[in-house]
Amino acid sequence: MFGGKTGYINNMITNMVTSGNRVLLINPNRMKPATAPIALDCLGESLRKHRFNVDVLDLCFSEEPIRELDRYFKRSGDPSLIAVTIRNTDDTYYASQDFCLDHYRNIVNYISVKSNSAVVLGGSGFSVMPEAILEYFDLSMGIWGEGEYSLPFLLRTLATRGQLSDVPGLVYRNGNDDFQRNAPLQIDLAKMPPLARDNVDNVRYFNEGGMVGIESKRGCSMRCSYCADPLGKGSKIRLRSPESVAEELASLVDRGIDHFHFCDSEFNIPASHADEVCTELIRNGVGKKIRWYAYVSPVPFTEELARLFVKSGCAGLNFGADSGSNTVLRELKRDFTVRDLVNTADICRKYSIPFMYDLLMGGPGETRETLKESVELMKRISPDRVGVSLGIRLWPGTNLAEMVTSGGSLVENPNLKGRVTGNQSLLFPIFYLSSKLGMDVDDYLADLIDRDERFFFGTHEAGDANYNYNDNSILVNAIKNGYRGAYWDILRRLAEK
Repeated sequence: MFGGKTGYINNMITNMVTSGNRVLLINPNRMKPATAPIALDCLGESLRKHRFNVDVLDLCFSEEPIRELDRYFKRSGDPSLIAVTIRNTDDTYYASQDFCLDHYRNIVNYISVKSNSAVVLGGSGFSVMPEAILEYFDLSMGIWGEGEYSLPFLLRTLATRGQLSDVPGLVYRNGNDDFQRNAPLQIDLAKMPPLARDNVDNVRYFNEGGMVGIESKRGCSMRCSYCADPLGKGSKIRLRSPESVAEELASLVDRGIDHFHFCDSEFNIPASHADEVCTELIRNGVGKKIRWYAYVSPVPFTEELARLFVKSGCAGLNFGADSGSNTVLRELKRDFTVRDLVNTADICRKYSIPFMYDLLMGGPGETRETLKESVELMKRISPDRVGVSLGIRLWPGTNLAEMVTSGGSLVENPNLKGRVTGNQSLLFPIFYLSSKLGMDVDDYLADLIDRDERFFFGTHEAGDANYNYNDNSILVNAIKNGYRGAYWDILRRLAEK
């Protein structure tokens, strides 16, 4: 949209003079059930504290997003800058391979026609591969990592003709039209006050999405071979104060919201912080008013932690199990064993905590025997539900992707499925699916599962039966009829009705 650095700065300065330092934040994600964009709550609050005027255009509930954009520009004119949050690049699901960036790019392209404002991308999905996404959108700037500090910094830098190289986390085209990526600034979350959560309609997200997300930390220190979380959120875990988390939850409860999901990579890492958060929820009484869910690691997980979870309002846990085979777990660089999975099941049943395991099947080292091991283990230890994803999405910068791309041509690799031509950046979905599993692996795995209702396993033909939350009409209708909670738990309750 703006080819070089000089043109970009001049355009920005002109807009800032005429628009009164007004910033437009856009959420283009229209997946259903609706997921509240915490990023816009964080950015909007930070921008206002830095004395910027903020408009929010949340297109999630819009039936006609283009018409809504038209109405905004007709009413308000051009802002200083338009920031678009990219939460998902695709649905990461081999059976569907929905490429979300196409939808978002259509919106951004239309903005470029209607407005002269510079567009900056950001968000968790964008942060995984910022240069490739900027190139695909034909844009010049984005912020990878946290934007609460970097976006106001960028605006001030542009207004004063400062150096773009000084803006933390900025990815931008330099004078040679190449991309330069600045090191990010990771915010000290311990000093982060409770968010007001008033930049998006969280009540509507609760009513139409069944729950609302909250963070108790950012970052992930685990070294799973396939996971992009450390790339986008940082490999150092930074903790919010338990008091801040509890106060933010209490303010949302006051609005009638009582089901929540901790959006942390793993809520129980470190276990000491999970302990402190739960203890604070119990102390201030909010734990009695809420039902919460979380992603958790199989280790560390103890009876003491489970007791605190229950007392503080825990309604269900989703364990990132990945496999029921120690061989595959080692290949994926997981730091737990099958014995640990058995332990989590025993503890959850003892304390009546609904729980599920998510399996990522088909990665390096996977064979028909290890698939069988995993399914048999799940049936034996009997979680409430098991999510089965066949095929592992490759993300640039992960150990798995580096192993694959260093091995030569993607086209000639028999383990890769998806768009393997003209996709060296891995922007478009590519999945690792071990060639040792054979061409009929879907049927083989379906036979192993044998219609066991505890398993969520979708194929290309499964439709709404897919364990895929992207435009799942069963979930949308259930929430409309009053169901609340994590999507896997809603599906469980529907089946047991």
